[in-house]
Amino acid sequence: MPTLDKVTVDLMVVLGTTTMPVHQVMRLSRGAIIELDATEADEVKVLANNLPIASGVVLVDRSRIAVEVKQMLPKLPGSR
Repeated sequence: MPTLDKVTVDLMVVLGTTTMPVHQVMRLSRGAIIELDATEADEVKVLANNLPIASGVVLVDRSRIAVEVKQMLPKLPGSR
């Protein structure tokens, strides 16, 4: 498996989403608050290379934030 050691995957955790007009995005500045369509109790989505692979919950321990995977999602048809 030495070849797999060199493969990288971009992981992203989606806490929630929102939609806003471009003029509001243009006015965002440091300290702006963007409200999401989720609560702290909602599961998060875990994406690998922009494809959903799992869902989980956010864990906060002092100054560290992590995600505990609760469920692996089924592979999409046609994916390897």
